[in-house]
Amino acid sequence: MPESHIVAPRWSRDEVAALLALPFPELLFRAMTVHRAQFDPTKIQVSTLLSIKTGGCPEDCGYCPQSAEYETGTKANKLMAVEAVLAEARAAKEKGAARFCMGAAWRSPKDHDLDSVCDMIAGVKEMGLETCVTLGMLNVEQTGRLKAAGLDYYNHNLDTSPEYYGKVITTRTYQDRLDTLANVRDAGINVCCGGIVGMGEGEDDRAGLIATLASLEVPPESVPINALVAVEGTPLARQERIEPLDFVRVVAAARIAMPKSYVRLSAGREQMSDEAQALCFLAGANSIFYGDKLLTTPNSETSRDEALFAKLGMSPES
Repeated sequence: MPESHIVAPRWSRDEVAALLALPFPELLFRAMTVHRAQFDPTKIQVSTLLSIKTGGCPEDCGYCPQSAEYETGTKANKLMAVEAVLAEARAAKEKGAARFCMGAAWRSPKDHDLDSVCDMIAGVKEMGLETCVTLGMLNVEQTGRLKAAGLDYYNHNLDTSPEYYGKVITTRTYQDRLDTLANVRDAGINVCCGGIVGMGEGEDDRAGLIATLASLEVPPESVPINALVAVEGTPLARQERIEPLDFVRVVAAARIAMPKSYVRLSAGREQMSDEAQALCFLAGANSIFYGDKLLTTPNSETSRDEALFAKLGMSPES
C-alpha cells in the first residue's frame, strides 16, 4: 500500500483480541454504547445486491462458487445489459432499498466492460439510489472513471487477516487488495470493505482482520461481515458453520473498533435464526442486504426481514 495510506494502528491485534475475549454481556454493552453514540439503534440501512456478470472468474478464492477453478454448477454468463440492470434497480427501490450494489466476477474489469458499468451507475444514481459496485482490482484511471459516473461506494473485501489470507486465496495478494482500496479512496469514492468469518481461521485472525480494517488511513464507511456459506465444489465446502455467538462477537468488535462505520450483516444471514440476528443488531450491526439472493448464494427472504423488523420495532433507514 502507498505509504500515505498507512497510519499508526488505531487498534492493535491484541486490543481487538481482548475485546473478542470479553464476557459476552460486557462486550455487548460496550458495542451498544458506541453504536448509540453514532446511530439510531432502531434504523437499518437496506441495500440490494445484483450479480451483473456471473461466474468464470480466474481467481481461486476458496469460498467462491464463481471461480472457474471449481465445479459448483455456477454457469458463466456475460455482462448484463444496462436496461436489464436498471429494471432490477427500479424493483429494488420499490421494495425499500436505499442502495443498489452491482457485482461482477472479474479479476479486474476491461475498459469496454467499464463503459457499460458506468452507464449502469449513472442510471441507478438518477433513480435516487446510492450506488455500489464490486468489480475486482482497479487502477487509478478506472477509479477515476467510476467516480465521474457517480459511484458512491466500492466494495473490495480483505476477507481475513494478512496471515490467514494465503490459505484461502493464492491468485491475488493481500497487497493487491490494499492497493485497490488506496486507489478507490484517492478517487474520492466511499469504501465498502469487510471480511468472511467461519473459513477455518482462528480468533486471532478475526482480530487481525478487524485491526487491519480499523487502521486504514480512513476506516471503511461500510463494513460487511459475512458468515461463510459453504458451497459444494469449493475447497471450503465441508467447513463447519461458525457458532452464532462467535459471529455476534465479531460484529460487536467491529462496531467498537469502527464506531462511525455501517456494519452490515451480509452472506450467511439466511442461515441465522431471528434471535441471532437480533443479537447482531444489539451488537451494532445496522445494515443488511434485502432480497432472496446474494450474487449466487441464498439470502433471507424480504418477507422474513419485514416480519423481524416488526417484531423488534425496527425499520429501514430512509
